[in-house]
Amino acid sequence: MNFLPPEIERYAEMHTETEPLLLQELDRETNMNVLMPRMLSGKMQGRVLSFISKLLRPKYILEIGTYTGYSALCLAEGMVAEGELHTIDNNEELNEIAKRYFKKSAYADHILKHTGNALEIIPTLNRLWDLVFIDADKGNYLNYYGMVIDRVRSGGVILTDNVLWSGKVTASTIADNDKDTIAIQNFNTFIFNDQRIEKLLLPVRDGIYCAIKK
Repeated sequence: MNFLPPEIERYAEMHTETEPLLLQELDRETNMNVLMPRMLSGKMQGRVLSFISKLLRPKYILEIGTYTGYSALCLAEGMVAEGELHTIDNNEELNEIAKRYFKKSAYADHILKHTGNALEIIPTLNRLWDLVFIDADKGNYLNYYGMVIDRVRSGGVILTDNVLWSGKVTASTIADNDKDTIAIQNFNTFIFNDQRIEKLLLPVRDGIYCAIKK
């Protein structure tokens, strides 16, 4: 996921706002106790998510893919006082960590954690979303996008993570069984050609596709 020279990445982090102490604690716990800690957004991407949320000042946020809760807490930083953040994940084993940190945060009463299949849960959430963050199973990216695009307000934002897929999306040949890379490529092509949005592929960490609903 690291595309920049290490010294440039360190310099950028040194000149970026420090993450809150609660997020530093969650980062440490995730890296010490959870398998595949690279799935955590981390400081730089987390500050990008927070920055975008603070610019947008959303009331209703949807996150598809909670993991240990780091990105949800970053997105919540820009939410208005009466806002709601709904976050969905089917991994029950990580529920305890995410819920514990949500409870310790200033947003405890405003983050709603849903456990289960996002394709089944999303239609039950009767909200017009201001901000959506997609960071779950890659094979369903197009399905998730299709389910939320008509439920995002005009001027609302959809952010999608891992769209550079460790650089694999640029490979000249891809094995037929590399379904995740193929899914990401198909998603990126679809987003680029979707006239309902303005789009920007931001090469931060593993790539964030930013879309503004027209």
